[in-house]
Amino acid sequence: MNTLVADKIVKKFSNHLALDNVSIEVPQGSVFGLLGPNGAGKTTLIRIINQITAPDSGHVFFNGERLSSKHIAQIGYLPEERGLYKKMSVGEQSLYLCQLKGMSKKDALIGLKHWFEKFEIQSWWDKKVEELSKGMQQKVQFITTVLHKPELLIFDEPFSGFDPINANLLKNEILELSRNGATIIFSTHNMSSVEEICSHIALINKSQKILDGDIDIVREKHSSKIYELEYTGFFNKLETTLTSDYKILDFKETTSGGAIKIEVLNDQMTSNDLLKRMMQYGTISSFRKNLPSMNDIFIKVVGDTNSVTE
Repeated sequence: MNTLVADKIVKKFSNHLALDNVSIEVPQGSVFGLLGPNGAGKTTLIRIINQITAPDSGHVFFNGERLSSKHIAQIGYLPEERGLYKKMSVGEQSLYLCQLKGMSKKDALIGLKHWFEKFEIQSWWDKKVEELSKGMQQKVQFITTVLHKPELLIFDEPFSGFDPINANLLKNEILELSRNGATIIFSTHNMSSVEEICSHIALINKSQKILDGDIDIVREKHSSKIYELEYTGFFNKLETTLTSDYKILDFKETTSGGAIKIEVLNDQMTSNDLLKRMMQYGTISSFRKNLPSMNDIFIKVVGDTNSVTE
């Protein structure tokens, strides 16, 4: 079941093609990373999902229905560029934004009290927004984005302006929202955050989707046959038995054992074959495939795409 489906979306601005036949499927309950370099088309797609602008062709579906104005209240959007009124007090503005999403004043006050206590920001209630730092404003806008419990949450660079402690606080809240059933679209340039919280991703470059899927499957698909082994015993015969099947990339030996990073060169050789061969020389205590980081995949795939189009 997909909460959101964008099907063959095309959007042009004057002579610029912002989205070129882009399709994505956001599974229900997932944390979906929408990735890409600056100018790739991510923000345009987010604005279409929020019905701020419309596609030239293609359609967006929300829970199987064509996206329409009735779905606005079921979507929470935290944009990269903040939209708080600087002269209003934090409390007054928070109430206003919650009521725009259809909440009663009574329910909004109860919910805001809970979140302000949770974030330990009760003292901000009567402060003007302009008195707050960028990170402090971010906390307020995060609260007003999630308070009405929308089914779909869209966070565009949510950690911008945060120190590591507050970024981690927000990250935990996003994961908690996901565990409680919300579907989340998460747009960021921070690939380490993607690996920590995203279950699925789509990568857009130069207006086109060039990669998508379950993040574990994507990492496996782009991995090479490199394995890391930790062992007890000695691999002193290993160097003399090297064949064209594999090569050692890194070797660290101690008095009781060590660790090896090894690349399999033979396409027919499986991980089980490698493990069986290595067990001749010592006792394996740890054996794992070396998967590429999302940052490595991002750089490689975007770089390859740019090379083809230039």
